[in-house]
Amino acid sequence: METTESRNPVYTLLDKGKLFFKAVIIFVMAFFLWIPTNLIRDVINERANRQKEAIEEVSSKWAGKQTITGPILMIPYTGTANGLVNQKKYAWFMADQLDINSSVSPQKRHRGIYEIAVYEGDISISAKFNDIKFRELNVPAANLLWSEAKLLLQVSDLSRGINEEIFIKWKDSSFLCQPWAEANEKIGEALFAAVPLKAEDADTQNVFTVKFSLHGSQQLMFAPAARETKIHLTGNWPDPSFIGIKIPESPNVSDSGIDVKWKYLNRTTPMVWNDQFNNVQASAMGANLIIPVDQYNKTERSVKYALLCIMLTFAAFFLIETIYKRNLHLIQYGLAGLALVLFYTLLLSISEYTGFNLAYLIAGIATIGLVTWFVGSIMRSSKLAIFIGLVLTVVYGYIFTIIQLQDYALLMGSIGLFLALGIIMYFSRKLQW
Repeated sequence: METTESRNPVYTLLDKGKLFFKAVIIFVMAFFLWIPTNLIRDVINERANRQKEAIEEVSSKWAGKQTITGPILMIPYTGTANGLVNQKKYAWFMADQLDINSSVSPQKRHRGIYEIAVYEGDISISAKFNDIKFRELNVPAANLLWSEAKLLLQVSDLSRGINEEIFIKWKDSSFLCQPWAEANEKIGEALFAAVPLKAEDADTQNVFTVKFSLHGSQQLMFAPAARETKIHLTGNWPDPSFIGIKIPESPNVSDSGIDVKWKYLNRTTPMVWNDQFNNVQASAMGANLIIPVDQYNKTERSVKYALLCIMLTFAAFFLIETIYKRNLHLIQYGLAGLALVLFYTLLLSISEYTGFNLAYLIAGIATIGLVTWFVGSIMRSSKLAIFIGLVLTVVYGYIFTIIQLQDYALLMGSIGLFLALGIIMYFSRKLQW
């Protein structure tokens, strides 16, 4: 029996033209549906910035990032400056060995829906001077004002970070630390303890120790203000990241906490200098102490694959429509596409309460269920509805895998796209354009 196509070549050509034209419109619709995802990315950035503002607000009331420097010994001496004799100048001496032990524990604060981590730290420092190398200054010993010697201890956010009196111990005595008041803008916030040294102490070993509790947030670092600095950091922080001039010698990080050590030999900063204070914080090392909140970063990365998700879903619709002769209206394509776009707003809003992984599961199930039900109702075929559901499950599962595997994202993405193209080519090989 002769078919309609064989009897009417003009009809066949017109039918194929409509199919091609519809494919072009579907392709253009996919791009128009991709545009709102860029607006969603703006919302993600806005929410991420609001979280940063919440962190800064809490930090401004608790205490900010902390960097600890010292103790560094300062001894005034008299010399000539600007042609004037007997002018007071300053000599600075770093310790031969600095041993720092610190333990930190997080505390949680809340601003609205945001959870902010701050910390309390217990710091113990021992500064050992094998001798006081004043001879390297080329200053007569008689010019040194030993009785005015001071030990300097720098703390970045001193006013909010320390809420107790601090004493530096030397020999059998304790010396109260007071706010630094000398006119030297490079020092910043610091404490000092007046230590009554004598000339005969220059050639003996002097050990100064100090212990104190510290408030801070986001970061804790230590400046290597000695010839040799050893740092031991412990605590129940779940996921630190190490920063600064050097990573730990013995990293030991687990879900239960951290136990790491640094050892640093100073080869860049002189042990003795005079006049201006030599800031050694550029060589600081330590850890970022934050609770990782990556839902905004992961949500933004998932939005980047929105066009891929829409295109693959529309391709599956189009193949079903042409192979099984089931017509779908362009409005129905658009409604299904809007459901795919709304997936990202669901993901963003839910992730702020549950975290990214659970939010992705909830939003994915809701979106896949909605589209599957929609397709099944239109085509009146549970088989085709299940097929679309499987396609969306594979697509969302594939995107989730890429997001989790950051180091292999490009490789996994390339392989996945290649396989998707191969599958589409396979099912479209019999289409008569």
